[in-house]
Amino acid sequence: MRATTATPVAEQPGADGRWSPRLWALLVVLAGNMLIDALEVSVAVVALPSIGADLDAGPASVQWVMTGFAVGFGAVILFGTRLVQRLGRRRVYLAAVTVFAVASLAGSLATVAWFLIATRVVKGVCAALTAPTGLAIITSTFPEGAARNRAVAVYSFFGVSGFSLGLVLSGLLTGISWRWTFAFPAPVAAVLLLLGLRLVPEQGGRNRAQGGRPYELPTALGLPAALLSLVYGISRIPGHGWRSPGTLGAFAAAAALCALVVLRERRAEHPLLPLRLLALPALRRSAFGASALNGSYLGLLFVLTFHLQTLLGWSPARTGLALLPAALPPVLLAASSGRLVQRFGPARLILLGSLAPPAGYLLYLRASAPTRYSTDVLPTLLLLGAAFVLCFAALHMQALTVAQAAEPGIVSGVYQTAVQFGAVLVPALVAALMAGHRPRPGATPADVMSGYHPALLLITAVGVTGLAVAVTGVLPQRTPGTSTP
Repeated sequence: MRATTATPVAEQPGADGRWSPRLWALLVVLAGNMLIDALEVSVAVVALPSIGADLDAGPASVQWVMTGFAVGFGAVILFGTRLVQRLGRRRVYLAAVTVFAVASLAGSLATVAWFLIATRVVKGVCAALTAPTGLAIITSTFPEGAARNRAVAVYSFFGVSGFSLGLVLSGLLTGISWRWTFAFPAPVAAVLLLLGLRLVPEQGGRNRAQGGRPYELPTALGLPAALLSLVYGISRIPGHGWRSPGTLGAFAAAAALCALVVLRERRAEHPLLPLRLLALPALRRSAFGASALNGSYLGLLFVLTFHLQTLLGWSPARTGLALLPAALPPVLLAASSGRLVQRFGPARLILLGSLAPPAGYLLYLRASAPTRYSTDVLPTLLLLGAAFVLCFAALHMQALTVAQAAEPGIVSGVYQTAVQFGAVLVPALVAALMAGHRPRPGATPADVMSGYHPALLLITAVGVTGLAVAVTGVLPQRTPGTSTP
């Protein structure tokens, strides 16, 4: 007689509202996975100079290690929702965690840059599947009200904490070897997988006959291909120039793929990216504002990690701790962000928060050699921390105000895609400018600092553009409509 293993089913809190040990364990598994997903966004930042030196990769190439994760996440987040709908939450979630663990171990063994970059893209794809699916499992397991709010709060806190933890761990582990920064998530993910096999409840998929929507593979494949072509073209500019056939070919391929995606989405019965949503001013403002904030911040971190380690000679551990002032405030004040939005409204908070990044970037532009952390770097990081506290949650909430009853997931997916695209494009441009202005051997510290200025000017311009978009949110609307808050 063959033994069978029952698939876990969803368990609800008791009548008194108390959670069983099994429910707590499920939440710990989901939140723990969210932690390592968020950690991956920052874990490569401090290690970049060491990776570049070990794998003989310049800034234009090594930026892929940081942005590769965002490429995978941003390009798949819309498709991931459709995939989960068709295959079921449990199956997709556990498969993604498995691949994440394998990719983490493989990346730590990389001997060439392209292989490490490929594992980063794969891990971004996995995170795009597990992060929203974990939240969906929570909302279907915990009943609406205090129980669900508490579970979502725990899940969100682990998410916002991951970025800060990634900076610290990256600095500490890179001091031993940069390979440990990519290896350590593997055993953590493996443990979460083993626990998930016992705890993650079943939720079957739906085929088309049962109401499941088609995969829309042309868009699912075309969008990441367009983004990869665009970033590849940008990364070629320092070494080959704007007019080289390879650079122009990459840009042409990106434009052609974007055109095909738009054409396909206009004709699709169930599009992944409904173009009519892009006509909603509030969603456009939120998506562009968050993209500018996230992209300019990561671009600055890219400059800072090279500045502090190569110019000032700081250790990776010291560099990671030095970057925390921008990352800790959102963690400490995450619980109050919703109350701030309810009290002051998203548009005002977004405008106030958008003032801080350009001010911080301008302060950093005036830094000279020798650089003093307390006066040249710290004020910029504190202003960025204030910007995230004030407006990052408000940007997401403003985007969701335009969602109809059946569309919050789609609107959130569009918003998250824009956030990740900013995290890809701005650092890629920053790295290209840094590579094009690399100091000659024997250059003075002042010459090195001047080589950072073109990249910093771009970062500042992105921050100013985000501020300009935020201003439009508080101006009186000239045309009537219900789509703008």
